[in-house]
Amino acid sequence: MYRLDVGEDAEERPPDRATSAPGGSPNPCDTHRTGPEETPLNEPAPLAVELRGITKRFPGVVANRDIALRVRRGEVHAIVGENGAGKSTLMKTLYGMHRPDEGEILLDGKPVTLRSPSDAIAAGIGMVHQHFMLADNFTVLENVVLGSEPTRGGRLDRTTARRRIREISDSYALGLDPDTLVEELGVGDRQRVEIAKVLYRGARTLILDEPTAVLVPQEVDELFGNLAELKREGLTVIFISHKLDEVRRVADAITVIRRGTTVGTADPRTTTAGQLAELMVGAELPTPQKRDSTVRDTPVLELRGLTVVAGGRSVVDDVSLTVREGEVVGIAGVEGNGQAELVDAIMGLRPPTSGAVALAGADISGWSTRRRREEGLGFIPEDRHRQGILLEAPLWENRILGHQTRPPSVKGLFIDRKGARQDTDRIMREYDVRAPGPDTLALALSGGNQQKLIVGREMSARPRLLIAAHPTRGVDVGAQSVIWELLKDARAEGMGIVLVSADLDELIGLSDTLHVMLRGALVATLDPARLTPEELGGHMTGAREVDA
Repeated sequence: MYRLDVGEDAEERPPDRATSAPGGSPNPCDTHRTGPEETPLNEPAPLAVELRGITKRFPGVVANRDIALRVRRGEVHAIVGENGAGKSTLMKTLYGMHRPDEGEILLDGKPVTLRSPSDAIAAGIGMVHQHFMLADNFTVLENVVLGSEPTRGGRLDRTTARRRIREISDSYALGLDPDTLVEELGVGDRQRVEIAKVLYRGARTLILDEPTAVLVPQEVDELFGNLAELKREGLTVIFISHKLDEVRRVADAITVIRRGTTVGTADPRTTTAGQLAELMVGAELPTPQKRDSTVRDTPVLELRGLTVVAGGRSVVDDVSLTVREGEVVGIAGVEGNGQAELVDAIMGLRPPTSGAVALAGADISGWSTRRRREEGLGFIPEDRHRQGILLEAPLWENRILGHQTRPPSVKGLFIDRKGARQDTDRIMREYDVRAPGPDTLALALSGGNQQKLIVGREMSARPRLLIAAHPTRGVDVGAQSVIWELLKDARAEGMGIVLVSADLDELIGLSDTLHVMLRGALVATLDPARLTPEELGGHMTGAREVDA
């Protein structure tokens, strides 16, 4: 069985593990490297971060309650928990974005007060957010130094900046060219630019929020290699993720948070992913494996030669595919290869340059998005904040978005507030959206609960065709299981589904047919039943010969 440390005994008990970093790299605790000082043999490294009794309240909600966290210098420490467990609030508190109502923060054994991210950066803490904050039309150098520019004679000192960035890149095996435009970089390289940004500002403790969410397996391996380099230099990484197998692979220790408080610290060597899932949500780790084929002959979506040109190039290049009733058609691709533009064209959010879109046999190429929605097109967007939800609006108003012309959202010519509130209550119950009530503002919900509201809204309309773009991104294993089962049930009832995802296990497990998109074109059509994530990742990066 696994060991779970809880309570005062756990606080005082030194870690009993001595693992190697990914790829066989030694744990800094084993080689005694924690920066300029050394740790005596067999003694645990000193604490880099300690949180004692952290409590954070918001109106009507206690987000964190008496949180305890101990992170040692030179380790990768994972934090896991279901959506709404308080992980993001805790990390924002550590990064100076929130002030705790109770408790204290200690860095390297000394109490600190962090009033802003600037204070956290000055104290050696950096944060890499899940959604990258980079300017595509800037170079790597310009992105890294933005806000902390070295100057000479009142102008940017590019020579000094370039030398420093190359030193960081070489020291931590980031492989960055300071003069490359960010728009030319893949997702993995962009993430390394974000890591270089915080290292450039002198961070000794890095917070990585869902760092593997958009990476293919090969890029995950590269990231874990980068983390090994960080550890070798005595840096500390706090790693937030929902991918429990990856957490067990990379972490030296795992802290589990449930319902706003710490459950304890688990040992990755002796704790399985299933056991972690049970600690987090009280359920076994779900799998996306579909049931027997439910594919019927009737097409619900047909794309013929669809092309979208933007910025002088074809971001969607002559795409043709068919989705039938009861079929899940997966679209795999490294982000930035045209998947988002393809979804926009299907939804009527971006006009195609050429080609046609047909829904249930009707050419809808010239239809508005509203008409497409009314005729049975459902949409779970990739970016819920940009396309799926109004953060400043209550949940009942978000429930009617895109469905404002049909019951229960309307009665006659007017919005039916009572009906919308009642149906929002139903969605909250059935889809486990955790909030005080339908009048709660969407911004008060965790990202996972926002996602469950959107999924509930779209599935409740029973569309003919559902466009599901990254439907489980940022949700915990419990919510992930619910969403997978909903997609399977909808498929069995005859719904056609286009599934775009960066989760390769999800794509392989749920899809009946799987297309690979590279530089805007469909370059391979694969059988998910005879495919591994590594093989799929190879097709996505162009490393494997395509089977068109």
